Amino acid sequence: MDILQYTEKHNQFRESLRSFLAEEITPNVDQWEKDHIVPKSAWQKMGKAGFLSTSVSPEYGGIGGDFLYSVIVAEEFSRTLHSGLAATLHSDVVVPYIDAFASEELKKKYLPGCVSGDIITALAMTEPDAGSDVAGMKTTAVAEGDEVIINGSKTFISNGIICDLLIIAAKDPSIENKHQAVSLYLIDDGTPGFKRGRQLDKMGWHSQDTAELFFTDCRIPKTNRLGEHGSGFLLLMQKLQQERLMCTLGAVFAAERIMEFAVDYCNKIVVKGKPLVRSQAIQFALVEMTTEVKLGRTFMEKLCADHMEGKNVVIETSMAKYWTTDMVNRIADRCMDICGESAMLESNPIVRAKRDVRVLSIFAGTNEVMKGIAAKFMGM
Repeated sequence: MDILQYTEKHNQFRESLRSFLAEEITPNVDQWEKDHIVPKSAWQKMGKAGFLSTSVSPEYGGIGGDFLYSVIVAEEFSRTLHSGLAATLHSDVVVPYIDAFASEELKKKYLPGCVSGDIITALAMTEPDAGSDVAGMKTTAVAEGDEVIINGSKTFISNGIICDLLIIAAKDPSIENKHQAVSLYLIDDGTPGFKRGRQLDKMGWHSQDTAELFFTDCRIPKTNRLGEHGSGFLLLMQKLQQERLMCTLGAVFAAERIMEFAVDYCNKIVVKGKPLVRSQAIQFALVEMTTEVKLGRTFMEKLCADHMEGKNVVIETSMAKYWTTDMVNRIADRCMDICGESAMLESNPIVRAKRDVRVLSIFAGTNEVMKGIAAKFMGM
């Protein structure tokens, strides 16, 4: 029996999404990669078609779908062979903070736009000197009357250029315990004191706008806080399980796409009068890599099922995040070796895939951090 049980509604959603991506997204990917950004109009088309923030309740314009809709979006997006329109970041990493922790007033204000694609979101945690150490951030949030004044900077922020709404993690400098000092706040685009820096020129994810952000006496209402004052670190820990699971999904699906191309390539290329796939060395390599991908999918699907049941799978998700992201990098390297000289050409899909998957072992907590988390919860 399959681990994940898709209903007819899930299957219909998948077919609709696949058609939409084939018509509206994939034909534009190469241009977006050259432009180093995806236009907001593409996000709005996604939202209007019902493919953003599928977990949001119908009360706020969503379809109230379960996590399988997120799995479907991640899998079908992998077929577009790009990472620029970061729908899973928006829908399954950032918006869930608003859905779970915002006041009713903020939910009504922002969630419908998040669903429609009129509001693109970003999450600002990483800082130049903090890296994966969330509690070590320096950005401050100081209360003054009914307002909070934000000062500091963030970097490597995905959707940093085009975001309309930002969730920022900042600390109260008056609280000595760094884990109890962090709170999360919402900042609208155009708020005085909030400025974007340069768009970062990255190794991969060329169509994904990643930016530096700066905050200088940026005043926002106290009511823009998510959850209780000082609860930010705990809120982040609650949602990081799903974020790291989304990384696992991305790694597994990317590995599957790479293997599809590699197998097809080896069937088509003729060496010494016979298809490359008839070589025993190539056969063994393809079998070994396919085995790893299947192991990764089985682990990932089990974690998706456990996550949907509300189980605490912090240890397993940390393991899956590090193993699958290392795995997809190994496979991309090995498939480039198999492709030989053709892997030097930009027209080879594995070239873009290799650039794009490299960061998976770094963001959402480096893989070294993942091993440390697993070790800690295992009582080591």
